[in-house]
Amino acid sequence: MAQKIVTIIYDDLTGEKSSEAATHQITIDGVAYEIDLSPDNYDKLMEAVNPFLQAGRRVRGGRGKSVPTRQAGGNSDTAAVRAWAKEKGYDVNDRGRVSAEIREAYNKAH
Repeated sequence: MAQKIVTIIYDDLTGEKSSEAATHQITIDGVAYEIDLSPDNYDKLMEAVNPFLQAGRRVRGGRGKSVPTRQAGGNSDTAAVRAWAKEKGYDVNDRGRVSAEIREAYNKAH
């Protein structure tokens, strides 16, 4: 006896069959979503989110975990902290996390 199993994938956005559709995962605020999209709709998705991806930071490590955007007690404006740190001779990157040492020094100075 022979069996033939056929898997038909539908684009979740349009509901149309697509032999080229693929499953993609999106994680927002620690909640992971999966969506099957044809190449055209995947391109539309990437076009829509690309400005946010370019402005954001890639998180390495665990998937689907919520990442706090500020450190505890770090209610200072990050741009102001960076400017102050550069003025005081600290080595600080233009993007990414500002070290706890620099934040602590900034908070003590202010």
